[in-house]
Amino acid sequence: MTPAARLDLDALDFEKGAGLVGVVAIDVASGAVLMVAHADREALERTIASGEMHYRSRTRGAWHKGATSGNVQHVVALVHDCDADVVLAVVRPAGPACHTGSSSCFDDAAASPGVLGRLDALVASRALGEGAATSYVAALLADRNLRLKKLGEEATELAVAAASNDVDAVREEAADVLFHVLVAVRAAGATLDEVLGVLVGRERAG
Repeated sequence: MTPAARLDLDALDFEKGAGLVGVVAIDVASGAVLMVAHADREALERTIASGEMHYRSRTRGAWHKGATSGNVQHVVALVHDCDADVVLAVVRPAGPACHTGSSSCFDDAAASPGVLGRLDALVASRALGEGAATSYVAALLADRNLRLKKLGEEATELAVAAASNDVDAVREEAADVLFHVLVAVRAAGATLDEVLGVLVGRERAG
């Protein structure tokens, strides 16, 4: 079961909003709020079934985000608030969220991708053969033994730094570990979205 499918539609209070609940869409990479919209039960059912966000507008009815523009929002997780009348949609946007062309309907600067998202995008592009074939990322993706060796080395160095309470070294080694984790995840056929989805699911489970 995907994190999105774990959303219990029967638990939502559609009556309070005359058949609708609020939906707040946030970028999984940056945490930025992309847009606020509404959805009815049918829209959420389509969202869960397709893995892409569907909404319902009070004026134009049902709509699939990005159906005409291509700027779809891939679902990572759906959770409702304590009153069960608002859904938080954690998404991976394929393009701008706003009709103006901005990445967010709010402060565009606040919606810029986080460093992990940008780094993951670079790793993904190298996995597709884009960019420099002689890059370090490409070398790691092409050599399983090197990839696993470096991951183990960086994790060990982080442990040593933490054991010695060397704060500066911990920062540096933790950054190295995160980088090599992204490469290992991508090489194994998984994605950062999926890893974050697991964390979201665990957070919800308490």
